[in-house]
Amino acid sequence: MRRYRCWNALLLLCITLVMIGSAQAQEAAHPLANHRSPVDLVVNPTDTWAVTVNQTSGTLSLVGLEEGVVWDEVAVGKRPVAVTLGPQARRVYVGCSYSGDVHVLEISGKQLLPIAVIHTGWQPHEVAISPDNQRAYVALAAANQVGVIDLQQRKVVTRIDVGRWPRYLALSPDGKRLAVGASGDGGVSVVDTTTNKMISLQRFVAINVGHMQVSKNGEYAYFPWMFYHHNPITRTNIQRGWVLASRLGRVRLSQPGRREAFSLDVRGKAVGDPHGLALSPQEDRIAVTASGSHEVLVYRKHDAPFQEYGDTDHLVPELQRDQDRFYRIPVGGRPMGLRFGSRNHLVYVANYLQDAIQVVDLDKRQPVRQIALGKTIEMTSARRGEVIFHDAQRSLDQWYSCHSCHYEGGINSERMDTFNDGTAFTFKTVLPLYGLVETAPWTWHGWQQDLNAAMRKSITSTMLGAEPSQQDVSDLLTYIKTLQEPPNPYLQPDGSLSPQAVRGQAVFRSSQAGCASCHKGPYFTDGEIHDLGLGEEKDKYQGFNTPTLRGVYRKVRLLHHGRAKSLQQLLTEYHASQDVAGSGKLTDQQLADLIAYLKSL
Repeated sequence: MRRYRCWNALLLLCITLVMIGSAQAQEAAHPLANHRSPVDLVVNPTDTWAVTVNQTSGTLSLVGLEEGVVWDEVAVGKRPVAVTLGPQARRVYVGCSYSGDVHVLEISGKQLLPIAVIHTGWQPHEVAISPDNQRAYVALAAANQVGVIDLQQRKVVTRIDVGRWPRYLALSPDGKRLAVGASGDGGVSVVDTTTNKMISLQRFVAINVGHMQVSKNGEYAYFPWMFYHHNPITRTNIQRGWVLASRLGRVRLSQPGRREAFSLDVRGKAVGDPHGLALSPQEDRIAVTASGSHEVLVYRKHDAPFQEYGDTDHLVPELQRDQDRFYRIPVGGRPMGLRFGSRNHLVYVANYLQDAIQVVDLDKRQPVRQIALGKTIEMTSARRGEVIFHDAQRSLDQWYSCHSCHYEGGINSERMDTFNDGTAFTFKTVLPLYGLVETAPWTWHGWQQDLNAAMRKSITSTMLGAEPSQQDVSDLLTYIKTLQEPPNPYLQPDGSLSPQAVRGQAVFRSSQAGCASCHKGPYFTDGEIHDLGLGEEKDKYQGFNTPTLRGVYRKVRLLHHGRAKSLQQLLTEYHASQDVAGSGKLTDQQLADLIAYLKSL
């Protein structure tokens, strides 16, 4: 027995040292790693401690809530995004998106002890634990699936199709229903966990579906999201809530039914980037973080104006007039995940930009305490740019931020009309910002040659915000340069191509396919404008800038108009090799191999 304990202790020590080394390497490599940047947290049932998941430092912090100090900090995987407390309130489960792992740690006294690292791949996000503590469900954003983990075997035993870009989820108290936010499909899916089958997927033009929680009776799953109206960006459209807007919704888990929702936005002072959500212990309140407008929103639950159809584009007047039914608490920074403990009037908020836990008193309607997760760090140019990127108050009436469309620096699932090409109703897919500096010229038509001017135009034209200073523009660009694209899950574990992708690479480079004639170099773009006959009469500019193919596997809409919904459809209908730069039609096998290669880029 003594030998076993020694071996177990040695194993845990090795895991810890590896994690520390990984965190140190990450800190050296990333200009924002000195910040903690908490995105989520859990609180134990007695309000003794909280655990935060710190995104830019790649760590967890165990915080003593009574003393207001950090007891312990432990490194986990790359880009942790969510943390879940197990049924016995002793273990936490952390989805680490970029390293493709779920980390399991145990709270022992004032320490966080690493227990296991479960490799899932496919960019894991939030985890839910079954009531019997035998299974875990993890949202696999890049696989468009939920992975089912056997916690005894510590491995994924099956995967469930749930719609595209699943990030956050919530399990019913009896463990029989799982709600999943499928942002890539613009809605929410429901899974029957007894059969491991998706039983519904409701689409309602949702982008950036946030945190989810199921009511104690298991009837509804609640969540916030943003809604896109498919209207041009004009002052009037923005103020009417006809461009981007915020919603609070719920879906019924016990039986099929359309989503119910209501608008969160107040005319003249909208809600930017809703993200976190929590139901109070008595379930009489719903608390939501508005990360872009820097506040906590509080709604009385029993008479919240949820409805299936006909919801307005602004918060209904009766809620605005009744301070008991709805109020806003400014907290500053970037409030993300939030949780209640045992007390109905206190909510704990992970504030990303303040590197802190905030304790917000819902009765006093103000933050009453702030617990720093580390020493104060001087604001660098990159951090100032990060503040601007996530600040909805930079837009007209604070409806949306840069992040609203470029989620985590990437894309959303909609075609949008930003007026960036000088015309209305010429909707185009959102382009990712990874490697932006290296992929000139910019915009779909490639008319923009000055990246500083592009940043300025995005704030003043796309967001209709105030003119930024030159320092603002410089800081924003500095931050964008730090954005790291997600690792590609279609590559082999050593980073190499699969045999099928190797064959596809040969097809890609062949004269028959002709792909490499335009998609060349490290970003697979020649930076040139080509007219392939895919434009519209209203387009101000002719031809289109060759888009990068890096990360094309992430896209749910392809080409500028987004009409191609898959690489198969793209290469057989809108962009077939024989119609573009190739010399002949590809065989079915060549097409399959080419798609495998494109997914690996």
